[in-house]
Amino acid sequence: MAIDIPVKTSAGRRGRGPTGSAGPARRARAPRRPWVKVVVALLLVVEIYPLIWMFLTSLKSNDDYLNNSTWSLPTTWEWGNYSEAWTTGHLGLYVQNSLLAVLPALALMLLLGTAAGFALQIMVWKGRSLTLLVFLAGMMVPPQMILLPLFTVYFQTGLSGTLWPLILTYTGTGLPLTVFMMATYYRTVPRELFEAATIDGAGILRAFWTISVPLVRNALLTVGLVQFFFIWNDLLIALTFTNDQDLRTIQVGLLNFTGDFGATQYGPLFAAICINVFGTLLIYLFLNQKVMKGLTSGAVKG
Repeated sequence: MAIDIPVKTSAGRRGRGPTGSAGPARRARAPRRPWVKVVVALLLVVEIYPLIWMFLTSLKSNDDYLNNSTWSLPTTWEWGNYSEAWTTGHLGLYVQNSLLAVLPALALMLLLGTAAGFALQIMVWKGRSLTLLVFLAGMMVPPQMILLPLFTVYFQTGLSGTLWPLILTYTGTGLPLTVFMMATYYRTVPRELFEAATIDGAGILRAFWTISVPLVRNALLTVGLVQFFFIWNDLLIALTFTNDQDLRTIQVGLLNFTGDFGATQYGPLFAAICINVFGTLLIYLFLNQKVMKGLTSGAVKG
């Protein structure tokens, strides 16, 4: 019986075809097209240049801003604009008010939204699909429609003149989206984990706190960060319910920032804007990887 032994030729070398050209693996690593790099460079310029311009403008004096070109560099570097914005412009007070309104609302929103998502996806009970539709219907209600009724309710209950109207309104308006997103993430959690916990004698509260919450911690971070930016950058609700200067949030404070100086002081104004923008940007850059993990964890059912 003869054995067919392949003959080694120059055309049969590894990674080469009959004509000596590169194989599929080699062709897959083709060099990136130059226009892709050009597009990426343009996008970087569009994103980064306004931040650089805003920072340089925050270091200009008022005369420098009004008399020289908008695109020119500062003739004198006024670093004192930042301290003036923080103290004279009451930016520190505005940041404090924003934190006192945003953080409790965010905590309530995540707690209630996570519990609702757990109840709607993990627990089995009659009417949960209809309940989820009711939450989704809340996403279609424009906030502008409920401001006047809420203002009347807060005034009659004596909550006006405090930060409670902001906390309650932020929680109520952000809860439908939070419930929807958390219910979507809970679909990826294997049901066998909760079945095993029930067999081992774990109650519903223990299954929620010790099993479900650690499994969706990336989702909690993602939803929390998204909602944080929504309510931190809010102007309409804060402008409606804060009629006292001592209760202004940072967005309302920036809107009325020039009134604290009697005239428009562009250096301190842009300094205050830089503190707001770069502060939130640093938060996102620090939590960027965890946010990406949270977004992808809810994309495919495991």
